[in-house]
Formats: sequence, C-alpha cells, structure tokens
Amino acid sequence: MNEPRGPAWYAVQAQPHGEMRALHNLERQGFDAYLPRYVKQVRHARRTRTIATAFFPRYLFVQLDLDLQRWRSVNGTFGVCGLVGPRDCPSRVPEGIIAGLRAREDEDGFIAVRHPAARWKPGDPVRISDGKAFHGCEGLFEGLNDEDRVRVLLDLLGRKVRVTLDIAALEPV
Repeated sequence: MNEPRGPAWYAVQAQPHGEMRALHNLERQGFDAYLPRYVKQVRHARRTRTIATAFFPRYLFVQLDLDLQRWRSVNGTFGVCGLVGPRDCPSRVPEGIIAGLRAREDEDGFIAVRHPAARWKPGDPVRISDGKAFHGCEGLFEGLNDEDRVRVLLDLLGRKVRVTLDIAALEPV
C-alpha cells in the first residue's frame, strides 16, 4: 500500500521533560514543529501554581515531506529520542488530528481541558456509586480536592460528614 506523498505530520518522542527543548531545536533547524500544551494547577507545600504542560508527555509533532527534507536529522536533534515508527520510514499521524488539536486551543495557544468534575457545581446532589463504606449514599458535591479527588458532604446519623473520594465514584442523582 503506497502512502500519499507530500507534507504530513509525524510524532516525535522527546527525552523526559525535554519537549520544549526538542521543540526549540527542531524550529531552529527550520522544521515546522507543534507541541500541544494545556494549563494545569499544581499543588506543592500548600502553594498552588499554574503551569503549562505537554498534552502528550514526551511527544510532539513535526511536519515533514519525506521526499524533500532531510528528515533523519530529526532523530539527532537535542531533546529528541526519535521519530515514532520504523527506522526506514516514520509513521504518519492520521489526517485531521493536528487540525483537531489546534481547533481546541484557546486564544493563548493552550488546549482547553475540561475536568470531569466540571459537570457539577457546589451544592449539586450526587450519589456514591463505588466504594464499600459509602456505596449508594447521597450527598452534596462540595468541590475538587486535587487532580482526581472530590469532596462530598454526606448526611450520616444526623451529622454532616465531609468525605474525599475518587471522581469516578460519583454519579448524578
């Protein structure tokens, strides 16, 4: 099966935490490179910071025309482990993937990521669908605790009890 020729996007594996280094070095060599990023909040030592991070950790994309460009030089770029695919011909990224990622970017160039808990507002009724101790209990969604944990206010034995659960344990009432 012959693949269509011409410019196409290819995935590049970067060294650990080296996505930005690989991006800059590829661009310095004249390649059209793309690193999809999103903004996330990180908590450390009671402080919360907002940082930009790679949407696909250790991966970025480069547009190449395998017939016209010296694409093998990508593999020797600082910050790059190599192109994804067989050594003699890297694997193309399917049509529309990069355009779809770019369409999800906001005005600052970051991909908008909606957290699974965004469907609930504080005070919304929820049911615990998973877990042994509180399975089937209903409570009020209170908020996010950290990345995949949520706080729920339960009414147990006439008292309000705050529990922290995995987000996958909740369902709407």
